[in-house]
Amino acid sequence: MNRIDWPDLTFDYRGRHVLVTGGTSGIGAAIAAAYHRAGAHVCVTGTRAAAADYPEDLRDYSYLPLNVLDNDQIENVARALPHLDILVQCAGVALSGDGGSEFDPDIFERALQINLSSFYRMALAVQPKLAVSSLPGGASVIGIASMTSFFGNPVVPGYGAAKAGLVQLSKTLAIAWAGQGIRVNAVAAGLTETRMTAKHIANDQALEPVMQRTPLKRVAQPGDVAGAVLFLTSSAAAFITGQTLPVDGGYSVVG
Repeated sequence: MNRIDWPDLTFDYRGRHVLVTGGTSGIGAAIAAAYHRAGAHVCVTGTRAAAADYPEDLRDYSYLPLNVLDNDQIENVARALPHLDILVQCAGVALSGDGGSEFDPDIFERALQINLSSFYRMALAVQPKLAVSSLPGGASVIGIASMTSFFGNPVVPGYGAAKAGLVQLSKTLAIAWAGQGIRVNAVAAGLTETRMTAKHIANDQALEPVMQRTPLKRVAQPGDVAGAVLFLTSSAAAFITGQTLPVDGGYSVVG
């Protein structure tokens, strides 16, 4: 089920320019691969100095280093792009564990900066290039939200607040930039199988309540999220903006 193509439809992004922040692994990597397979020129960002520093094969993409806590690096990435039609922001992380807690005010603020403020700064930095895109249906900004956008989680107050803020910010930017032909949407991913979630998924006690609440009775694969993202940036979604699409196997509709 970790597919990045679909047997019953084909996306065509030939000649288009896509930036996927956090595109070296997990959901971001699946999204980058799906756009590449659809013909796009894809640039991915990661925290390491060069693409060769990753075990993954990134030769299909352009690569730019980005620490989202560094505002100058955000501006550098935006300046380095000659053209841009689509921005997909996947860079983000929950900061619980490893001896830290998001209830610590400093870690809470860091979580907000990583998961929300950097989204705004990057979108704002590339907005002039998106505004001159000729992409059918309009240029797009996509954020990766979460079930913590809608439901409380006592472990990650900063991450949850940021993901909830992302939903609201997507609405605001959608209104502000509609006149420039830029659509802004988000995908709220349910529990998705990545390196970040591996321990949670491997813990039967932690996984069981999620599965009980999920009608489709499985966790998401990164390709599930990629499919929703490619749809939202396509001309088939030309009249969709300011929305957050849950990709959660039905988790959010269970009472």
